[in-house]
Amino acid sequence: MTDRIALAQAQSIDIHAHAVLAGSMGMAGEHGPEIGYTDEGAPWFRVGDYRLDGVRYEGSPFMEADIRIANMESAGIDFQVVSPNPLTYFHHIEPEHAVRFCQEHNDALAEMVARHPDRLAGFAALPMQDIDAACKELDRALTDLDLLGGYIGTDIGRPLNDPALDTFYAHVVKRDVPLMMHPAPAGIDGPAGDPNLKQFDLDLLTGFAAQESIAVATLIFGGVLHRHPDIDICLSHAGGTMTSLIGRFNRACTKRPWVPEHLQYEGAFEESLKQLWFDTHVHDPRVLQWVIKIMGTEKLLLGTNFSGWDQHAMTHDIDPKLADQMAANAKRLLRVPS
Repeated sequence: MTDRIALAQAQSIDIHAHAVLAGSMGMAGEHGPEIGYTDEGAPWFRVGDYRLDGVRYEGSPFMEADIRIANMESAGIDFQVVSPNPLTYFHHIEPEHAVRFCQEHNDALAEMVARHPDRLAGFAALPMQDIDAACKELDRALTDLDLLGGYIGTDIGRPLNDPALDTFYAHVVKRDVPLMMHPAPAGIDGPAGDPNLKQFDLDLLTGFAAQESIAVATLIFGGVLHRHPDIDICLSHAGGTMTSLIGRFNRACTKRPWVPEHLQYEGAFEESLKQLWFDTHVHDPRVLQWVIKIMGTEKLLLGTNFSGWDQHAMTHDIDPKLADQMAANAKRLLRVPS
């Protein structure tokens, strides 16, 4: 069980840290996931027809909690809330396989957290193909496994403002927990994206930012935040390109005919951003300052993509006042008693 006292006392809380769990291997039927090695000993990771080459998960912080915690010490991170790997959201596969994977993944994550409750907590994977099953798995993860919230992709097979999702959003509010959203590379277990994304890692470098921006716009223009004003949704990477597009979105509120009535005034989009939470995984202090200028600091959270190729390099360099603010924000988001 997560040590609430340790979490309450933590001076830095990282909410963007993915895991790959041995107990979840092979739990999505033919889709895997699966770890293997070439004859030369190079690692690979398979999800469906997609294969990631050259990334070693076994013996790394992704799979070994002791190594993770040692690296957290070096990075100056007191506490992490660990989340599913974006390659294994499985939002587009057969519902029965997705349900089983999420159950096994969450069991394995809870087991890892239970061994280090003073340093780690977890967010639950959810099978969004089946809304009823997603609500039930969230309940099980919170009640039986002591996980702290739900974690889904930005592409779940239907628009995030689909009225069918209102039951799910209402359930998240009823359970009084955060809902985290993070993109996955196009074409992993869902439809392929723009073919231009297949070179230069553009599916990661620009595709993620586009997905996050679309998610934010859909939640706001689609009325999700209006219908569920008490929901706490957190977007990775500071919401993608929100900072550079804010002027266009603000202008749309007063110029486009499809804008809902409650947003038809100057600055309505920017005001709605205040309802969302964002992490700091943006790599550049200039961008972070821009994010703060537009979105403020009241719902800003430390996010590192811990042990990823693009792990945040500014953990030690963040202004102490901002670091304190983000730790307090994380405790508020995670419902940690003060």
